[in-house]
Amino acid sequence: MPRTAARGGPQTRARISQVATQLFLERGFEEVTVAEVAREAGVSSVTVFKHFPRKEDLLLDRADDAAELLRTAAHSGDVLASLRRMTLDLADERHALSGLRDGSVPFFATVAASPALIARAREIADDLRKTLAEELNDELLAAFFIAGYTAVLTETARRQLAGAAPADVVDDHRARVERLFDKLGNGFSDGAPARRTPRRPER
Repeated sequence: MPRTAARGGPQTRARISQVATQLFLERGFEEVTVAEVAREAGVSSVTVFKHFPRKEDLLLDRADDAAELLRTAAHSGDVLASLRRMTLDLADERHALSGLRDGSVPFFATVAASPALIARAREIADDLRKTLAEELNDELLAAFFIAGYTAVLTETARRQLAGAAPADVVDDHRARVERLFDKLGNGFSDGAPARRTPRRPER
């Protein structure tokens, strides 16, 4: 029988994610079942699926945070400037969404070893592209930004897995972010600061 625990709320969700992440990093994604996660977290499997409809989302659990950041940037005036500031702020904070968080190597290794996690990461990126495109009413800009930032994250992960010095990884990450926005600015603004008209939020 699982230990007694609250069935809902952010604390339960965080506990489930923490337990699942530890198990996945220790043993590999495919080697851990949802039932094991539930047992270790002190909840039922039903409760796990209530918070995480897919097993992959137990580890890749930042999609909602990323979508909210994109929505905020889309409604902050100069869209390219807002997206640039957002991505550089994430790097400065060593946020998980920057790929620069301390201790990220085991996470990247776990994802790289799992076809299911790789496929889910691609689905999440496509969902984020759709979210940004809807907010901006601009399919091209959304597609180029998501593809570009995904490439930045992939290279950051590759360098960390290869054992690069943390300071060098950060410097390279920031440089590639800057190059990304140089290219986006040249392509979308004809040399002037890019401004996009975001979709008006529904009342």
